[in-house]
Amino acid sequence: MAKVGLVTVLFNSDKVLEGFFKSLSIQTFKDYHLYLIDNTSSEDTDNLLLELSVKYAITNYTHIKNPDNAGVAKGNNQGIELSLKQGTTHTLLLNNDIEFNQPELLGNMLRHAEKNNESIIIPKIFFHDNGKIWMAGGKFLMLKGSTIHIGEGDDDGPRYSAESYFKYAPTCFMLINNKVFYDVGLMDEKYFVYYDDTDFIFRTVEKGYLVKLLPQLHVYHKVSSLTGGKESLFSIYYGTRNRIYFIRKNLKGLKYLCSLCFTMSTRFVRFIQFDSKQKIQVIKGVQEGFKL
Repeated sequence: MAKVGLVTVLFNSDKVLEGFFKSLSIQTFKDYHLYLIDNTSSEDTDNLLLELSVKYAITNYTHIKNPDNAGVAKGNNQGIELSLKQGTTHTLLLNNDIEFNQPELLGNMLRHAEKNNESIIIPKIFFHDNGKIWMAGGKFLMLKGSTIHIGEGDDDGPRYSAESYFKYAPTCFMLINNKVFYDVGLMDEKYFVYYDDTDFIFRTVEKGYLVKLLPQLHVYHKVSSLTGGKESLFSIYYGTRNRIYFIRKNLKGLKYLCSLCFTMSTRFVRFIQFDSKQKIQVIKGVQEGFKL
């Protein structure tokens, strides 16, 4: 079976790493190398990684310590490039604020990819706290310049249990055949965080690839545990900035006009509702979105 590079970007991740390492430790598939790209490196994190690697017998990892926060897009690129250089056939992009308890998860994803010549595979992802669906596929909303997750907030059931193809999914647990990177390129580092995966998948679909959902495989996501949630100053700024940049970069004609008008009108509504600090981030995000 092929060898896989696992790429995860650390950002104040210490509190979630035990669950992440424990999940990897139960996997029957072991022919992988884990790339930990650390955007908030510290002695505490070094010690924690050493402790967890011993506790869960995971020694096949490389810890890359960036001098400052390079962003998720660049962090993923660093890991992808290392995976490609090592000669792997596939790269798995995965968050570390996730957990998974199926021992055959990694092996089944790779076997399915090889047997069926699938280029991109995702599992079904659930909210960690309540067990409801977070993502069972996704799609682009071209007239809004955004995306949605199929099934988000719903209980699991038959309608979310069929293997299906989609033109969008987040990259928080995505197995990618490395030929995709050679064909499409890497992440656009201008995004820093948010919409970087949206842009990558948009470009990938434009090249004719589709995302395959294997709903029998399950992952549990601690949503926004590391960035403070949708209303944090961090999220308001980058969400606004990058959505505008994505629209300007990728959409044309009616899709461009409609999505930009929709985005600006919704930012205005949120601006009215926000406090003074949040308002500043909206203004800053709009300005920077048109400069990128």
